[in-house]
Amino acid sequence: MSKIIAVQTALPHHVVHQQEAKEMIYQLFQPTYPKIERLLSVFDNGGIDTRYLAKPLEWYQKKHSFEEKNELFLEAAVALGEEAIKGCLDRAGARYEDVDAMITVCTTGLAAPSLEARWMNRLPFSKKVTRLPIWGLGCGGGASGLARAHDYCLAHPTANVLVVAVELCSLTFQVEDLSKSNLIGTSLFADGAACVLVAGKASSLFKNGSRSLPVIQKTETVLMEDSEEVMGWDIKDNGFYVIFSKDIPAIVHQWLEPQVTEFLASQQTKIEEIGHIVAHPGGKKVLEAYEQSLRLAPDQLNVSRSVLSQYGNMSSATVLFVLEQYVQKDIHINDLGLMLALGPGFSSEMLLMRWE
Repeated sequence: MSKIIAVQTALPHHVVHQQEAKEMIYQLFQPTYPKIERLLSVFDNGGIDTRYLAKPLEWYQKKHSFEEKNELFLEAAVALGEEAIKGCLDRAGARYEDVDAMITVCTTGLAAPSLEARWMNRLPFSKKVTRLPIWGLGCGGGASGLARAHDYCLAHPTANVLVVAVELCSLTFQVEDLSKSNLIGTSLFADGAACVLVAGKASSLFKNGSRSLPVIQKTETVLMEDSEEVMGWDIKDNGFYVIFSKDIPAIVHQWLEPQVTEFLASQQTKIEEIGHIVAHPGGKKVLEAYEQSLRLAPDQLNVSRSVLSQYGNMSSATVLFVLEQYVQKDIHINDLGLMLALGPGFSSEMLLMRWE
């Protein structure tokens, strides 16, 4: 077992309201789509009010090279990750020297050496921290990072692991890409970071504390065969171009429920026994697909909807924003939780948790 000890999120400073983003996209896309008003309804009906971006909105109206965007990614990712790490350790009452491994999750920029090396040079971590960078899992990455932290703690029961998810989705925006996928992406994606401290069952941090916290019981990843074109990147000379199928909500509705049912059955559990759904809010329609396919109560996705409304879809970090709110709640001992996230592959990430 492994316990989630603390979660801390971090955001860039530029707040954008959905109407502002809609007006910018209208100016860029209107010459290509004379009846653009119908397409722009995604800005009004997507359940998003505000988002946080690395740069002011006018910056995105000009073309920027891949080199420039990736340099900005490195600068912002290091700063946001550092802020989240400091806050997470502070919340946990933990020290830098308590950390044995660091898992970095990202899909929106490139770094070699990877980001955790940069944080280790800026903060007083042990130089013997195990580094585990994860790239390419997109919206599924936050849940996958927690699952890999759990695996590490099973192998090393005394270990404490930091999972840091940092995404600068806005810096991948291609101003000259006038595809519908890009338009829809601009209505959803945003920037943010989150850090989670996970402790193995023999760690002193696992045993300390007076309030209930989620303990990871079991994790599972499932790949949907021949689904590489559902979501991801098309990588070209000028950077990342979004692949975003309009069929994602339908795929979730049809494919996810059997995976969840089988996963829970392996732990002698049913979806009706799960009190807390920690779902990645990929979008309003994705949340509706979760709700319908899993037959959830109307209020079980309230936290996910709130995160989507306030912050948009920050790829891998988003589900950890949802987790942060659950960790701060006063949840009864022995309550069950299920974390769900979906990402490129197409694949699902599932974690069963019990509050202890």
